[in-house]
Amino acid sequence: MGSDDVRNYMGYLWIQQVDGVVTIGVNEDGLEDFESISSIELPTEQEKVEAEAVIGTIETDDGPMDIYSPVSGTVIEINSQVVEDPSIIMEDPYEEGWLVRIEADEELDEDEDDEDDDDDDDEDDEDYEDDED
Repeated sequence: MGSDDVRNYMGYLWIQQVDGVVTIGVNEDGLEDFESISSIELPTEQEKVEAEAVIGTIETDDGPMDIYSPVSGTVIEINSQVVEDPSIIMEDPYEEGWLVRIEADEELDEDEDDEDDDDDDDEDDEDYEDDED
């Protein structure tokens, strides 16, 4: 997977969406704001979260940093490794240091391909494409 799938969110978080599952972590800009992490609070698995709501907190030497969810959905996995050893985030923020995985209620992107194929009204539009030369 290319790192082009990874998007910045809120300036200091990164998010990556694969098949409707969104992984959240801290990006390099976020890491520049502090020297060390003392503790992390993450949501519990199976917890329902709302888009743009705070779902956790990273306690740093520079004060707390909120973790936001980019989507509404259900927390399916948290990285218990980083809870036990927050320095993993500093060392490897994009791989080992991910924080939370959320199964999104709907895709982040605007293309609604698989959603509403059954009741699309667009089918009749094709009749109007006659080229009048």
